Amino acid sequence: MKNYKEEIAKLIAAEVSELSVEDALGIIEVPQDQKMGDYAFPCFKLARILRKAPPLIASGIAGSLAEKIDFARVEAVNAYVNFFVKREDLTGAIVNEILTQKDAFGSSDLGGGKKVIVEFSSPNIAKPFHIGHIRSTVIGNSLHKIYKALGYDVIRINHLGDYGTQFGKMICAYRKWGCREDVEREPIKSLLSYYTKFHVEVEEHPELEDEARAIFAKLEKGEPEEVALWQWFREESLKEFSRVYKMLGIEFDSYNGESFYSDKMPAIEQELQEKGLLQESQGAQIVDLEPYGLGAALIKKSDGSSLYITRDIAAAVYRKETYDFYRNIYVVASQQTLHFQQLFKILELMGRDWAYDDVHVPFGLVSLPEGTMSTRAGRVVFLEDVLKQAVEKTRGIIAEKNPEAENVDEIAKQVGIGAVIFNELSNNRIKDYVFDWDQVLNFDGETGPYVQYTHARATSVLRKAGEEASAKAAVPGAADASYLTSDNAYDLAKLLYAFPGVVELAGERYEPSLVTRHIVDIAQSFNKFYHDEHIIVENEAEKNAKLALVIATRQSIKNGLALLGVEAPDRM
Repeated sequence: MKNYKEEIAKLIAAEVSELSVEDALGIIEVPQDQKMGDYAFPCFKLARILRKAPPLIASGIAGSLAEKIDFARVEAVNAYVNFFVKREDLTGAIVNEILTQKDAFGSSDLGGGKKVIVEFSSPNIAKPFHIGHIRSTVIGNSLHKIYKALGYDVIRINHLGDYGTQFGKMICAYRKWGCREDVEREPIKSLLSYYTKFHVEVEEHPELEDEARAIFAKLEKGEPEEVALWQWFREESLKEFSRVYKMLGIEFDSYNGESFYSDKMPAIEQELQEKGLLQESQGAQIVDLEPYGLGAALIKKSDGSSLYITRDIAAAVYRKETYDFYRNIYVVASQQTLHFQQLFKILELMGRDWAYDDVHVPFGLVSLPEGTMSTRAGRVVFLEDVLKQAVEKTRGIIAEKNPEAENVDEIAKQVGIGAVIFNELSNNRIKDYVFDWDQVLNFDGETGPYVQYTHARATSVLRKAGEEASAKAAVPGAADASYLTSDNAYDLAKLLYAFPGVVELAGERYEPSLVTRHIVDIAQSFNKFYHDEHIIVENEAEKNAKLALVIATRQSIKNGLALLGVEAPDRM
């Protein structure tokens, strides 16, 4: 399909020899006001080069191009050269492309099969899978889908928090106050209650900290009793986590957590020592990163126990050796920014030239109205509870508005869980926010249910038109695009045309919200088209063209929702 922006850039570069095609591409704008054209080229930057006033430059370029371009028109307005696309050309081309590509629309071979690792979700075993984990989980899942659509070979890793001193505390607490039957019945809630009690009791009995450290030391040494308890906690936790992942429709290629790398750390520590990077500080082992403004990275505590960063260095090395990745992406909260800066710098100092291929994708934090979530204090909202309540609320809305609806359970799940995911991916990922039940389960406005309803509405139009008419309209090249030149049809077609570029930009910026906002725009534009124009008209050619646009819109919304991990129901 024609790349209008690139075509304009080539025309401008041919007119202004001092400007390259790449330079021109970076200057071209898309005006907010349709009256100012589909594309605009501001001439301010050329004033110094050509030693002319910008309006004169714009006038000269527009005059020279007037007879050379395959556009509806080109005109100069003050310092801008405005380009107007032939509406029929754009609408016909984009509708045909979508009807041809179907589920592949928005995809490309940009990645060329290069391997990209996306590490996401990564909850701690024996602790709640709470609402705070949803950000990493759904952002990472969406990035996996976006990169896959862009032609990359994506590996999904759930780097479980299944190691560290907290397990010494957990085992200690279980031995003092635990009950096996309770853990088997409600694994996470029971283990959480023990962990919370430990942090209450330690205020009165600080010696518990020493006891917990001793237990973790035994775990690191592979003592059978401690290892058996740890493995049990891990297995029970994964059973509970898997229920949530199933509800969200999320799968992983690897669950290699921190413990997987425990036997790989000695080699890392030895390499750090041999390369003169390891220093002793108050009995502990550190890498001094002060010269880079990154403080000191603690590699091993004075008691000999390992830390996150040691395991992460081992994990990064293992991943490069195993997958030979093009990108190694960590979807982890912004709180850990310094940690990843230290990690990448250490890898660089170790001589790993692929350190620059490691990327931290940070996101803002989720808090509760009463404050930051705290596992120690037991102040959490379980993610499974959020998803279940979303489904129940949706079921109630369906019963109220459409009591005769079929497949209510399936639709309630699609819409309820979709609402939670869509809410998470609606805003820029770096923003902090306060979790609010009313907001998350609000089905009005620019929400997931609104976009899903638009998909169902488009499907309803096609049902109303009939199977024969819909099948005819779905044939690529059959639509007469001269019937798709109204403002409503053209505005909608332009948004469909922009969709593949939005997907590419979302991958480039690690920002799924770009896709979310774009399909909201498509849904709003379609609903305006639906309300303002008659679609199923007597004129067969006009009906066929408009139905083709409906099919193309429906497909684009479905593809956009799929990139977010949200389903597109045909009925609501």
